[in-house]
Amino acid sequence: MFRTHNCGELNISHIDQNIQLSGWIQKSRDLGGLTFIDLRDRYGITQLIFNIEKDENLCLKARKLGRECVIHIEGIVVERSSKNKKIKTGEIEINVIKLNILNLSKSPPFTIENNTDGGDDLRMKFRYLDLRRPISKNKIIFRSKIVQEIRKFLNSNEFIEIETPVLIKSTPEGARDFIVPSRMNEGQFYALPQSPQTFKQLLMVSGFDKYFQIVKCFRDEDLRADRQPEFTQIDCEMSFVTQDEILNKFENLIKYLFDSILNVKLNDFPRISYEDAMKNYGNDKPDIRFDMKLHEINNLTKNKGFEIFDNSELILGINANECSNYSRKSLDEITNWVKRPQIGASGLIYIKFNTDKSIKSSIDKFFNTSELKKILDYFKAKPGDLILILSGMKNKVRKQMSELRIMMANRMGLIKKNEFAPIWIIDFPLLEWDDESNRFHAMHHPFTSPKQNHIDILSQSPEKVLANAYDLVLNGNEIGGGSIRIHDMNLQKLLFKLLGFSEKEAQNQFGFLMNAFEYGAPPHGGIALGLDRLCALLDGNESIRDYIAFPKNNSGRDIMIDAPSHIDNSQLSELNLKLDI
Repeated sequence: MFRTHNCGELNISHIDQNIQLSGWIQKSRDLGGLTFIDLRDRYGITQLIFNIEKDENLCLKARKLGRECVIHIEGIVVERSSKNKKIKTGEIEINVIKLNILNLSKSPPFTIENNTDGGDDLRMKFRYLDLRRPISKNKIIFRSKIVQEIRKFLNSNEFIEIETPVLIKSTPEGARDFIVPSRMNEGQFYALPQSPQTFKQLLMVSGFDKYFQIVKCFRDEDLRADRQPEFTQIDCEMSFVTQDEILNKFENLIKYLFDSILNVKLNDFPRISYEDAMKNYGNDKPDIRFDMKLHEINNLTKNKGFEIFDNSELILGINANECSNYSRKSLDEITNWVKRPQIGASGLIYIKFNTDKSIKSSIDKFFNTSELKKILDYFKAKPGDLILILSGMKNKVRKQMSELRIMMANRMGLIKKNEFAPIWIIDFPLLEWDDESNRFHAMHHPFTSPKQNHIDILSQSPEKVLANAYDLVLNGNEIGGGSIRIHDMNLQKLLFKLLGFSEKEAQNQFGFLMNAFEYGAPPHGGIALGLDRLCALLDGNESIRDYIAFPKNNSGRDIMIDAPSHIDNSQLSELNLKLDI
């Protein structure tokens, strides 16, 4: 037996018991005739004590051991004279009577503690050591708890968990695929799935009615803090459902998770259209923990002789409450911030409504006090408020103002980490025009159904058609999205045609799905939620990387195992591939 207890459970009720523990040495301290060792496992830390007067050999043996050595001990539980209330086992310690060294350890490249001296790259190279740190371990355990609760909720709602294939067919829509060559089929390739989309639709044709899968997905995209080349989705599909039924079901899932994991009760989620999200917040994943909506002020600012406004397609402003006391230096800092290449604004206009009700702006030469007052009235500004204005091309200035809105909210202390504000975005356009390819692309994916009352105008005015699609946004982060699917073969063929597929291409890429629709496909729809991102947000963090046991870095590399890597020429030959380097 290696242990009778773990290192996180012993307490005052175990006094005088003979116990066995196993674990890693967190740290050791020599104090004259006594040696103390903190023994750590997944569950916690227990202090061991070796007394040189009682057993000199045992004490000297313990003193030779360094951090992270793996040991097994037998001893007696005694009460600590100096108690440590910061840990669960802080009232007791173990008088060790036997010590077995299970494995020695090299000196670790960084300290295995919450406050470590290891940088990101070093910790990722030795991720198996990084995961010993409580802060890293607890994030993985937190993820496990969320997965268990998700399964509990979906199982209780009659969803069936089904695995779908990982080696599938490459398709041209969506992000870039990871490609896998086939040895047995020369010159042909599998793709790793970006999502199980078509398979879950086929499962609805099969009559399973409610499907879910916690599934790995793969996208060969550029990376950032909240994106990895492989990620995990909570993938769900239902038959004979409306959009409202899906939104209600998965809103209840999110409410259940917050209640069971965080003991936080969420109110009903607001629903706003994509058009209103873009108009009021400048993007389709708004953070609504604070107000500060965008206001279009073209009618108040055009044709006043100010060339920048007169030549702009759109003029937008936000009201930064109680910020009129910002100095010229502070305003210059904000101006320089929006002019950075990442934001790309040409400049920033401000109007101060001072606490003495005087008005000062950066466009005083072009706007008189009366005209400036009209702008302030439009924003419902109060004395002490500051209006910030950007102008330019519609799509660019909305994005710029959206970024400025978030930056100002952070600066003003409006964003609280312990606040949660979920929102549904609905009524997306079905299609969006791409000037580069000179054709329409699906806003979500090519299986998304148009709204029923828009089907009639799909052929004549595809740009006006709204989709039966929805995204779930939490604190400015998209955590999921889905749609009601097309279940009619003829409607699916029409959409493929609008997306630029020839009949032959559509049959080659998606013939299996269209053939299935000829055998009684039910109305169906679903959603996919990003598990990694959901875990991070529930735990009050932005980055998903710490919630993945073995993540990739920002270049898509696993620097622990050194992947991707070159493969042997014999392997290339078996795959009928030739690599010129």
